[in-house]
Amino acid sequence: MSTSITLKNIPDPIYQRIKLAAKQHHRSMNNEIIACLEQVLVPRPVEIETRLDQARRLRERFAGAMLELDDIAGAIDRTRE
Repeated sequence: MSTSITLKNIPDPIYQRIKLAAKQHHRSMNNEIIACLEQVLVPRPVEIETRLDQARRLRERFAGAMLELDDIAGAIDRTRE
């Protein structure tokens, strides 16, 4: 079963991005919006082994790198500038 909705007051920059994305993906704007909603709202299965491998690689990559709270806070502050 499908349902129809109407979107109102879409900010022009968002409208233009949807329009461009729809063109790039060879979809109608309606189908592009549905694809965007599915990507954000539909849960994807988590591959546990893949996630564990990623975590292991990160752990190995940063082994020996000791960060202090001040280092972390400084990095966060720099991204906000």
